[in-house]
Amino acid sequence: MKKVREIMTADVLTVNGNASVAEAVALMNSRRVRALVVEARGEDDAYGIVTETDVVYKVCAYDKDPATVKVHEIMTKPCVVVNPDLGVKYCARLFANVGIRRAPVIQQKLLGIVTVTDILRKGM
Repeated sequence: MKKVREIMTADVLTVNGNASVAEAVALMNSRRVRALVVEARGEDDAYGIVTETDVVYKVCAYDKDPATVKVHEIMTKPCVVVNPDLGVKYCARLFANVGIRRAPVIQQKLLGIVTVTDILRKGM
């Protein structure tokens, strides 16, 4: 069985929680991604995630200014994370049971991100 480490994207983009939503959206657009992992503030802090859905539902829908709203105000934290040695089918079950589309891959540090697209394209 394939492992998450075999299908994940290692070149994961991160953003600081104090960045503005406008900065995060600019980064997402420039790199053509739909989510950014929010950096942990220290060893004992959890990672977060901010997605394009967060921006639409929590900023655009309420006519908030993305230049003044901070990423930490709209991100999901802590977020579901995945071990790189998890089997792909178990990762898919986790995504289905929790209702998520992507998760950071963590083993002592951030190694990458795995998405439903990775599972479909590389995991089968």
